[in-house]
Amino acid sequence: MDTRIHQIKSRLSLVREALVKHSAHALLVPSADPHLSEYLPERWQGRVWLSGFTGSMATLAVTRTEAVLFADSRYWEQAERELAGSGISLFKIPTGAATHHIEWLAQQLQSGQSLCVDGQVLGLAHGRQLRNALQAKGVQLRTDLDLLAEVWEGRPGLPEARVYEHLPPHAAVSRADKLTAVRAAMQRLGASHHFISSVDDIAWLLNLRGSDVDYNPVFLAHLLLAPAGVQLFVGAGKVDEALAARLASDGVTLAPYATAADALRALPQAACLLLDPRRCTLGLREAVPATTKVIEQINPSTLAKSRKTALEAAKVREAMVQDGVAMCEFYAEFEAALAAGQPVDELWIDTQLSAARARRPGFVGLSFSTIAGFNANGALPHYRATPEHFSRIEGDGLLLIDSGGQYLGGTTDITRVWPIGSVSSAQQQDYTRVLKGTIALSRTVYPRGTLGPMLDAIARAPLWAAGIDFGHGTGHGVGYFLAVHEGPQSISKAVPEATMAMEPGMITSIEPGLYRPGQWGVRIENLVLNVAQDTPEHGAFGEMLAFETLTLCPIDTRCIAPELLTLEERDWLDGYHATVRERLAPHLGGAALDWLLTRTAALQR
Repeated sequence: MDTRIHQIKSRLSLVREALVKHSAHALLVPSADPHLSEYLPERWQGRVWLSGFTGSMATLAVTRTEAVLFADSRYWEQAERELAGSGISLFKIPTGAATHHIEWLAQQLQSGQSLCVDGQVLGLAHGRQLRNALQAKGVQLRTDLDLLAEVWEGRPGLPEARVYEHLPPHAAVSRADKLTAVRAAMQRLGASHHFISSVDDIAWLLNLRGSDVDYNPVFLAHLLLAPAGVQLFVGAGKVDEALAARLASDGVTLAPYATAADALRALPQAACLLLDPRRCTLGLREAVPATTKVIEQINPSTLAKSRKTALEAAKVREAMVQDGVAMCEFYAEFEAALAAGQPVDELWIDTQLSAARARRPGFVGLSFSTIAGFNANGALPHYRATPEHFSRIEGDGLLLIDSGGQYLGGTTDITRVWPIGSVSSAQQQDYTRVLKGTIALSRTVYPRGTLGPMLDAIARAPLWAAGIDFGHGTGHGVGYFLAVHEGPQSISKAVPEATMAMEPGMITSIEPGLYRPGQWGVRIENLVLNVAQDTPEHGAFGEMLAFETLTLCPIDTRCIAPELLTLEERDWLDGYHATVRERLAPHLGGAALDWLLTRTAALQR
């Protein structure tokens, strides 16, 4: 038995001993922290520590006799590899939002037994679902115990990196103006107080940034808006005196990070508290006095930050130029290395592409871990090469690269697929159908307020026509030098909700895909901006919106099956490449410029 598997089994044994000690019968470990963030600080990566599964999303359930990891199709191959020999079973669920673990726990546990889960990291909406299912079986949900704290020797502490300001000209709206706008929204809802736990909302609202988690420039904090001021609950020493003074001038005072729940318990009797049930944990919600009136609505800041101002949109366009230049320089280097017979692998791609971005002005860091997947690895939507598992780029096939950067003026996310050696007819057909989906949605004009999920089928239709589909969403919102995955809008198969309405200024990805397990994967992704669109009816049927494509990087035409493209699709692609060439060429020279000109040549007619 290797050391890693031995460690996992030992840790599971410690958990089971703790369950017996506390007369409990199961432990649930979600992939979550007290802020329900996508990327977790090491302190809350308990699911990784306990199971050995390193994927970004999954839920682990441990009983006295069994251990099961619930993961969706993006992670099945990785999970099977990493769980092998550990004694942990993989339960394959259809989507990351699936709740099969709740049904499984309700079946496994008997009346009078109990399930432990740390209430400080259990989402409020999730917790209510879980409690209702367990109560129906007579099972107790215990949220007062953090069993990981008992068994995790050497558990990491809280991040200590300093908080810094996001300043003009990149910060387009002042902190004071944002606080005024949120208070106006509170007043409309009848709320006197507003509690925020989501770190991207807090960073946006206060024009602050940090580095407490990988890829997203945020910091751990809670925030309480009261009629007379704002309390920011943040770790000691993370805000220096000068910044604290500037915050104080806008009515923001600092409080210890651990006292957020105490502040909720101390709310005035007449308070009316606004909080977002999808962005707050059960533990914090239960700290609110039972006598306090609570309004559960989406955070006003979540809606506000999704709509970029004209200045922010302009800064994003500038960031896209820098990102496009970096990619041209990298891809020119990459193709030259292949032509020269130099050894190139997926790890090399990650290193060199990251280095190209790091050379660009305004670059702060990556917006997510680079996905460079050759052939079968490209069929894993969330694949990441590691020193233990990676592929050499050689022979024939398709190379999928999904990457992005954080710039002071915006966040980028792009996926391209490149031919290596010879490309088969089947690969060309798959590639072209995905491209048709990207083009179809990119060209769509739609009424303002259309719910994002209603647009999803437009990108899927060219694939559906061939009897194929893909398992992830078509598009996610993107922040402004913030989270690469941002709500509330979503272009997906999700059940439409009012908060998913498409509004001017929103930035969203368009990324249909196609994955053939064990063979290859295709995904073509651009970021787009919602902009006003005039029509021949000139608004007689309401305001219309269209997508402005922001991403600037060639879409490789060598993978196309020309006979599958319509004249309109060819025109769109040629027009896109003309824009890419016009925007990037003045910033390039030498091999990178030559590469750009070659890859943006018009299609043969």
